[in-house]
Amino acid sequence: MKRREFIALAGGAAATSLSAWPLAARAQQAGKLPTIGFLGANSQSLQREWTAAFVQRLRELGWIEGRSVAIEYRWAETRFERSPEFIAEFVRLKVDVIVTHGTANVIAAKQGTSVIPIVFAAVPDPLGNNLVASLARPGGNATGLSNQAPDVAGKRLELLREVVPALSRLVILVNSDSALTAAETQETQAAARTLGLEVATFEIRRAEDIAGAFEAFKERVDALYVVADPLMTTNRVRINTLALAARLPTVSLIKEYVDAGALMSYGPSLTDQFRRAAAFVDKILRGAKPADIPVEQPTKFDLVVNMTTAKAIGLKISETFLVRADEVIE
Repeated sequence: MKRREFIALAGGAAATSLSAWPLAARAQQAGKLPTIGFLGANSQSLQREWTAAFVQRLRELGWIEGRSVAIEYRWAETRFERSPEFIAEFVRLKVDVIVTHGTANVIAAKQGTSVIPIVFAAVPDPLGNNLVASLARPGGNATGLSNQAPDVAGKRLELLREVVPALSRLVILVNSDSALTAAETQETQAAARTLGLEVATFEIRRAEDIAGAFEAFKERVDALYVVADPLMTTNRVRINTLALAARLPTVSLIKEYVDAGALMSYGPSLTDQFRRAAAFVDKILRGAKPADIPVEQPTKFDLVVNMTTAKAIGLKISETFLVRADEVIE
């Protein structure tokens, strides 16, 4: 064999071998730790529990922050116009995988890179928002977990109707600027009509709109459905304080709203979803391609009830209903 041919073959073999190595091995070979770019949709303090669950699960899988993996944290704080610059920074840093949540952040990540793997910890409708080609085979560079918020909107209303039998007028509070709320809003409207409810939808775009919305609807409705998104989550205490003052029972997707004073929630645990997202990162750092890792859907939906709120608004909830709850906050 001629020397030139041997060099070409050897070079090709090296390239093939390099592409087959896990990302972590390549990063360590290059003298740096494999790096995760973590973009939170909210503030660092607000989602501390979710982030801690993610980091703890990474540790259990052998990825210890600062020792065997590095994590670059950025926080959108619901200002998603900043998300593209955070993603661009991750690209410049050459992170090995991007972890984020919220449809707006995932869209920014997909627009910012078609090469770096993306793991989304929680989005309502990854297929409907064109984040993946299919749930079983996502294709592209993104995969992760769906929280199926639109799919169980009707169930939330049925549960609300059980504890508020006289419910006839419902208001839906939604962030109209959020890319993730349209499907859930539509499903909630349809479910309300099926139950024979009169339904009105109030749209907000910023925290300053919340008080005005309550002034407009609080005397005209029997209950409030909050379409969960980072803006609502950030302002959940404000929303529930106003709802309590108006003696309005409220329902939403996630437990954190009930912790802040909402009457009830029905949906998957976000803490658990962030924990499960770490397993996706583990697979990718060990060489798996996001295109081949199926999107996970929740296997459990938790019913959480705040009895302190129920008593404060003069609502009696039967023991039969409370026995079905996964958690009752006294």
